[in-house]
Amino acid sequence: MKTTFAEPAPLINDSPLNTVTSQDVQLDITFDQLKKLVSPRALTGETMLLNMGPQHPSTHGVLRLLLELDGETVISCIPDIGFLHTGIEKTAEDKPYLKGVPLTDRTDYLAPMSNNMAFCGAIEKLMGVDVPLRAQYLRVILLELTRMNSHLVWLGTHALDIGAMSVFLYCMREREMLLDIYECVSGARMMSSYFRPGGLWRDVPDSFFPLVKKVLDVFPGRVSDYEKLLKENPIWKERTIGVGKINAVDAVRYGITGPSLRGSGVKYDVRKAMPYSSYDHFDFEVPVGSNGDVYDRYRCRLDEFPQSLRIIKQALDKLPPGPVITDDRKIAPPPKHEIATSMESLIHHFKLWTEGFRVPESEVYFAVESGKGEYGVYISADGSAKPRRVHFRAPSFNNLQALSHMSRGCMLADLVAIIGSIDIVLGEVDR
Repeated sequence: MKTTFAEPAPLINDSPLNTVTSQDVQLDITFDQLKKLVSPRALTGETMLLNMGPQHPSTHGVLRLLLELDGETVISCIPDIGFLHTGIEKTAEDKPYLKGVPLTDRTDYLAPMSNNMAFCGAIEKLMGVDVPLRAQYLRVILLELTRMNSHLVWLGTHALDIGAMSVFLYCMREREMLLDIYECVSGARMMSSYFRPGGLWRDVPDSFFPLVKKVLDVFPGRVSDYEKLLKENPIWKERTIGVGKINAVDAVRYGITGPSLRGSGVKYDVRKAMPYSSYDHFDFEVPVGSNGDVYDRYRCRLDEFPQSLRIIKQALDKLPPGPVITDDRKIAPPPKHEIATSMESLIHHFKLWTEGFRVPESEVYFAVESGKGEYGVYISADGSAKPRRVHFRAPSFNNLQALSHMSRGCMLADLVAIIGSIDIVLGEVDR
């Protein structure tokens, strides 16, 4: 329930139009807390408190911002979240581990396989499961395609917010190629749930390889087209360079990760710092900025496209034969042909799909480098087939914290560019 403020601000010139009252502002904070978040001028009516969202298209979801404005200059910005809360973490605690995988698709719904990887990786770490090398390489290919998918939606919507219509259309065109690959391997174009504890749902079909090779052939030229449209565009540079700056020290203090952190000059990438799923088998660079502004965050993401293509090509060239899921029948269901001839396999199949597998009592944190930053999963297991506690470390949530810092003193129009440069998804923020 929203808490209203019982204490009204003083009147200016005896005019109720310049008064901040409980009817004007409603947040889940007290009046004393609000006074710490806005300047004293807001409490006298000298500056204006204005809502942006939660229905505003450029907030990229149901995000509400309480803005304090002096004309068009942002004095303070207070994000108000929770409008999209779905209770995914608590829902996962009421389901067997395997049935928690589809829930992760629905946090950052633009990077479902990255979320699958974090959840499955946490379970595998808890149980000490060895994932076959072929499954690890295929995971890497799909994770990098997922990164590109996420970045395409970011670039298209970010450019659209600032006024570049063509880029959005091109990005959506290229994204269809990636969704075709999702559909090829999993049957679904968005919520794939393709990763499973111990490996993958099934091996990729033969049609997978031509689709990936087409991406490798087409994307370098398409990314070059984006560069021609934006990189040296004087309007784009005017709207992004020097806007929404945050230095490396403050970025670390706010817990920012991903391209938003690397844009401030901090070379931290989970794929390098804590390699998972055989990422240490591949050569790639981590793009880093220096100014920590909207333009540098844009450059970091654009420069990640060639690196993702580089990783995909290496993984495709080195892809080994073999199984794509563990042969431990206590974790992975037996193949269908075994069920027809083996009573033990039939029992395993029945128990896995009715009860699920049991995880030893312990706790674990496992992180991946999602397109938006460090996406981590914490699981506390109590020895049963369901987790005691599940928590997602969502990069969008942490990155959004810094919006108030980045936007202080900017123009109202620049706030739209800053939000886009952070690349948030509200399903991941609220969960």
